[in-house]
Amino acid sequence: MKKFFKIFGVILLLLIILVAGAGIYVKSALPNVGEPPVLTIEKTPARIERGKYLANHVSVCMDCHSTRDWNYFAAPLSGNFGGGGEKFSAEMGFPGNFYARNITPYALANWTDGEIFRAVTTGVSKNGNALFPVMPYHGFGQMDQEDIYSIIAYVRTLEPVKNEVPESVADFPVSILLNTMPSKATFTKMPAETDQIAYGKYLVTAASCVECHSKMEKGARVEGTDFGGGMEFKIPTGTLRSPNITSDKATGIGSWTEEGFVKRFKTYADSSYKPHRVGPKEFNTVMPWNMYAGMKESDLKAIYAYLQTVRPLTNVVTKFEPIP
Repeated sequence: MKKFFKIFGVILLLLIILVAGAGIYVKSALPNVGEPPVLTIEKTPARIERGKYLANHVSVCMDCHSTRDWNYFAAPLSGNFGGGGEKFSAEMGFPGNFYARNITPYALANWTDGEIFRAVTTGVSKNGNALFPVMPYHGFGQMDQEDIYSIIAYVRTLEPVKNEVPESVADFPVSILLNTMPSKATFTKMPAETDQIAYGKYLVTAASCVECHSKMEKGARVEGTDFGGGMEFKIPTGTLRSPNITSDKATGIGSWTEEGFVKRFKTYADSSYKPHRVGPKEFNTVMPWNMYAGMKESDLKAIYAYLQTVRPLTNVVTKFEPIP
């Protein structure tokens, strides 16, 4: 019996050493995505205009990095443009409290273009810390480098907003696992618009549709749920779940027409549209309709074409449950 306990004790000690060693490695050696590139991005009018389009209507950087008014449908922007501070909290279902950073020149003046580029495309900040993927850097790291250059060129032109943003804090064990999340970018070239499905896939990646329209656990997408919906968001009026946008005809958008899909977005671009005020238990959405509405119709058609090729998943989603 003594021999058994001795062996058991040795095994337990080895396990503790292994776990401790793994933890030390993750905290000290990761993330490992390399040094930021040496970049000086020329702010040409074409780049700034392209970056403005992407940051406001496709990748919607300005949505998270500004202040939204949750008193109105789809929480339209209410100021603090690019100044950050939006909180993604434990109460909302996130594994900790994460804050969108200030991305105006007030906060980024001391960042090089290469440091911004690395943060956006790999998830590692100026000081080498891992960023929680509430900013979908995994998707941005698959975009065309020229589009990332354009976004950075545009962000450099924003009006400085003096806003000091709190540091993000992850709960355990995500505070350890966080260092494993950043990864090296795998850039692609933007397909020709004439290759509609490939171009649509590119736009879906740039818009990070899969990040919200899949199930998530501890900051990671659940395998096999891509585009099937079900991610939960705790919002002031209740619990919201993202819809299924696969090609499934019964529970997804497989039965939608191209015209209906485009109209769903463009309704919010109509000059007569005004977001309605949302009651304390009424349906609201995190989907920034007002921003996506600015997408070109041809881009929306390409997104529709690609989503119709996505593997259908049968998943009935209860989109909203009001607070008790």
